[in-house]
Amino acid sequence: QVQLVESGGGLVQAGGSLRLSCTRSESIFVINVMGWYRQAPGKQRELVADMTSGGIRNYADSVKGRFTISRDNAKNTVYLEMTSLKPEDTAVYYCQTTYYRGTYWGQGTQVTVSS
Repeated sequence: QVQLVESGGGLVQAGGSLRLSCTRSESIFVINVMGWYRQAPGKQRELVADMTSGGIRNYADSVKGRFTISRDNAKNTVYLEMTSLKPEDTAVYYCQTTYYRGTYWGQGTQVTVSS
């Protein structure tokens, strides 16, 4: 069973930055995707950004130009660098990984942006 452990959430003022990290418990030697989703209170979970093992990145329009996703495949880790944070970025951020055996989720980390 693949496990994902997130870290890096917290409270930050608007305009500030945070870096999220997510480490997968095992290496996956096939094409896979790692990414970040978020869920704000009363809203559906939405994609923030993801990245394939081959390096293709995908971003939600709302974070383009502010967030950067990166991976260290040797460390089974995906990062989300968040800058110019806005109060509307407040949510629980979930790490996700997908490959042919299925989709796996982390437990989530809270990001709160104060105005």
